Amino acid sequence: MAAPPAVAPPAAGVPGSGVAGNGVPGSGAPGVASTAQGRTDAGAHPGAPAPLGGLGPRTLALIPGNARQAVVVTGKSRDANRSEAVLYRRTASGWETGTAWPARNALKGWTDDHLAGDLRSPIGVFTLSDAGGLLPDPGTLLPYDESPGFSISGTGFLGEPLDGSFDYVVAIDYNRIPGTSPLDRTRPLGADRGGGIWLHVDHDGPTQGCVSLEERHMRQLLLALDPEQHPVIVMGDAGSLSR
Repeated sequence: MAAPPAVAPPAAGVPGSGVAGNGVPGSGAPGVASTAQGRTDAGAHPGAPAPLGGLGPRTLALIPGNARQAVVVTGKSRDANRSEAVLYRRTASGWETGTAWPARNALKGWTDDHLAGDLRSPIGVFTLSDAGGLLPDPGTLLPYDESPGFSISGTGFLGEPLDGSFDYVVAIDYNRIPGTSPLDRTRPLGADRGGGIWLHVDHDGPTQGCVSLEERHMRQLLLALDPEQHPVIVMGDAGSLSR
């Protein structure tokens, strides 16, 4: 579960692992959609609506053709740990833009070759299949695991308390098996590639590999995501995503 800047609870998985390489799915290539084995390249969808602003052809080509929701998380630079998240909805006429939310990512920024403990968030395109948290299900359509396993304590990189960081989480399908609780520790690509990369509640500091949003925005996201729309997350620094 892409733990925040400190140590993730044992049941949550390897801290800082997730999408592309160490905190998220994938072995490193931007724009890769995750599968049970880690990820699967998905070609551009013929006749698809107009592309998302700011994303380049290589990244766009990795968004699965059946995806109708995309959370685009864009970092200011390769080494920045602050970013912006926008939920887009795909319609017959193109991608509709939602509200931009402030976000945080890993302490050292982004990488397209994520490894456990590198303190960088993986760059890529990954499916969003499962949610959970310490708090009860707010009404999401995603499978939701309410569990004390999402408890966390201690402090982050800036000395901020981590309590409540996992009140709500959405698992990013990097190096994990979709269809399981975010707490599941199975790592198809191996433990060295990290795992447990999540979207979770912001604790006012950078993460180990996850992406964090303010609690109210996490609730909004959980209520918006619909598995029938095959949601994905597109994440990375602006330069990488523009390719």
